[in-house]
Amino acid sequence: MEIQLAQRVIALTPSTTLAITAKAKELKSQGHDVIGLGAGEPDFNTPQHIIDAAVQSMNEGHTKYTPSAGLPALKKEIAAKFKKDQGLDYDPSEIIVTSGAKHGLYTLFQVLLNEGDEVIIPIPYWVSYPEQVKLAGGVPVYAVGKEENEYKITPEQLSESITDRTKAVIINSPSNPTGMLYSADELKALGDVCLNHNVLIISDEIYEKLVYGGHKHTSIAELSPELKEQTIIINGVSKSHSMTGWRIGYAAGNKEIIKAMTNLASHSTSNPTTTAQYGSIAAYAGPQDMLAEMREAFEHRLNIIYDKLIKIPGFTCVKPQGAFYLFPNVQKAAEQTGFENVDDFAKALLEEAMVAVIPGSGFGSPENIRLSYATSLDLLEKAVERMHSFVEKNMK
Repeated sequence: MEIQLAQRVIALTPSTTLAITAKAKELKSQGHDVIGLGAGEPDFNTPQHIIDAAVQSMNEGHTKYTPSAGLPALKKEIAAKFKKDQGLDYDPSEIIVTSGAKHGLYTLFQVLLNEGDEVIIPIPYWVSYPEQVKLAGGVPVYAVGKEENEYKITPEQLSESITDRTKAVIINSPSNPTGMLYSADELKALGDVCLNHNVLIISDEIYEKLVYGGHKHTSIAELSPELKEQTIIINGVSKSHSMTGWRIGYAAGNKEIIKAMTNLASHSTSNPTTTAQYGSIAAYAGPQDMLAEMREAFEHRLNIIYDKLIKIPGFTCVKPQGAFYLFPNVQKAAEQTGFENVDDFAKALLEEAMVAVIPGSGFGSPENIRLSYATSLDLLEKAVERMHSFVEKNMK
């Protein structure tokens, strides 16, 4: 029987991250000493008090359905977190708990976009943004954040990208893959453009707790009541509390949008996993000292590895201010070692130097590679040494 798949699925771009990960696993299974720098998750276990709370919830019989928008007790903790961290007031009706922040974004695009509606996506972007927009019938419109501007877009670029079909713009700060952070002034300038053109702001703040070098995370929604009304915040516990596998995220914003997302969730997931929601209550209500410990560990690694990385011939890199990624431009290194493009250079790093990195083409930036420093300092130093040796050995 011949099966004809839906066009929306056929048109999807395969995940570059998963392809590299699969190849790295294959080499490891063959006995090769591969160092993987593709991880998009903290290398710390979930704090014990969160695990204990989840186990206790099961033992107490909390194993049934919850409301589609999430447990009221969890939404209360999320609202308290917004008030504490950003001074923002959200009613429970303005919050939906989702099966991960990625699912929150997916659901948002599904309820927001009609065929042909445009969403402005800054380059470099997280790999799923354009695919999720396309799955909802929308059209990704790209604005290139230049390296000399720390990979951030300007108000002028945003304004030039807006058409009569523009529905929303995505702001990811700190950014995956660049680790760069928009300042309050930069956000205010972008927000003014959105207010003037009635463009919804989708603020992906999943890395908000991982900020370094004395910088401060600012949510665009906290800058004015008007911007709060114009913004949907996407966040979750995955990165902040090392709970990637628990799949708990959330969206906060306009009540009508949240209601539509809830209605859609009721026909897709029914509700986020009950046990994970109880764990997430403990994540926000319990001790937060692990957040500082994890952030300090990442910053320590960043400061050491960054200095070594920029010494590799042909590598340039803007020092990240958050998240746990480095995003060096390696175009010159690729050219100097005889490769036609960075994708081939990254493939050779894996097959010959045994270091797995993610080609920047998957993020809209074909001159870059993404390296995660969510692994031990010892492995990071070995990986950079291998890359350095590989480049010097193959220079033409």
